[in-house]
Amino acid sequence: MKLDTQVIAQAALDLLDDVGLEGLTMRKVAAALDVQAPALYWHVKNKRELLDAMARTVFVAAVDGVEAPRQGEDWQEWAIGLAIRLRRSMLRYRDGANVLAGTYVNDEAMWRTVELTLRTLEDAGFTLAEAARVFPILLHYTVGFVIEEQARSGAEYDSNPYHPEQIETVIDTVRYPLTAKLVDILFTADYDAEFDHGLRVILAGIVATRTEEAN
Repeated sequence: MKLDTQVIAQAALDLLDDVGLEGLTMRKVAAALDVQAPALYWHVKNKRELLDAMARTVFVAAVDGVEAPRQGEDWQEWAIGLAIRLRRSMLRYRDGANVLAGTYVNDEAMWRTVELTLRTLEDAGFTLAEAARVFPILLHYTVGFVIEEQARSGAEYDSNPYHPEQIETVIDTVRYPLTAKLVDILFTADYDAEFDHGLRVILAGIVATRTEEAN
């Protein structure tokens, strides 16, 4: 197999289920590709560049095939669909959200997605200045949500302490009756519903604050 940045990034992502992000090293990636570590440095100079390449792979896969909203499609539903795509792409890999957090994705797919988002919001009546705020908000919420989701999923735990049944056993129901009563809601394992609800709250807030500023 001919080495290039994409091949190396995919090999690193494939290792995450076994070693996690903290255990990922250039040496392990090289071993997975059956080469010596110095061979990787022709393509990625260090682990920082490797993480950027991994993030690029995750993001490009997420937005593959994304187009402008169909005729009659609400801009909010389009934005939710984009966020769902990104979440699913990160969830394909252990620590997938941590891979994307703080990395630099310099790829046509990123700039095309930003452009599509700006055009979609402009068509919905946003000024460009207003539209420019929306993409980072959705990106940061999605990455942050999945970081927490993957942490709670607890691959490293023998018994997940975030599970509602576990939490119920440690809460003092006399001192914290409301918390105890709502454990299933506060610590839900229905991440799909929780993610969707959060997105809709954020989008409603964007609409509301935009309206207030306009007035």
